[in-house]
Formats: sequence, structure tokens, C-alpha cells
Amino acid sequence: MAEQVSTMTPGNVWKLLVKPGDKVKAGDVLFILEVMKTEVPHAAESDGTVTAVHITEGQEGVDAGMIAVEIG
Repeated sequence: MAEQVSTMTPGNVWKLLVKPGDKVKAGDVLFILEVMKTEVPHAAESDGTVTAVHITEGQEGVDAGMIAVEIG
């Protein structure tokens, strides 16, 4: 089943840890947002393969609820 990982809060993409084709397990951190000088990790909820990444490392001003990574 496909999973879409969305940003939880607005912020800047501090670190992007995956790319399309990467295999991930539930709990693996996919990317980290910087929100008011705090790191906010976003993790996979299920095992799978990253099918798409819609953010870039260093990207500023992402909105809350934006689909960032898709896992199939």
C-alpha cells in the first residue's frame, strides 16, 4: 500500500535522507525539517521503496501538510 509522508509543520528542509529507489523500513527518518531552530524528523510509517521525493535539501518555506515523500 502506498504511503505519502507530509510535512507536519511549516519550515525549511534541513536534511533529505532518501532518494527514489531507496528501500526504507517503518521508523526510518526520511527528512528533517528545521522549525524555529529545532530539528523535526519525519519518518516512514511502513516498509517500502521510495517512489517520489517532492522536496530538496535546503528548500525554504515549505508549508505544513505538503506531500514530501511517497513510498510504494
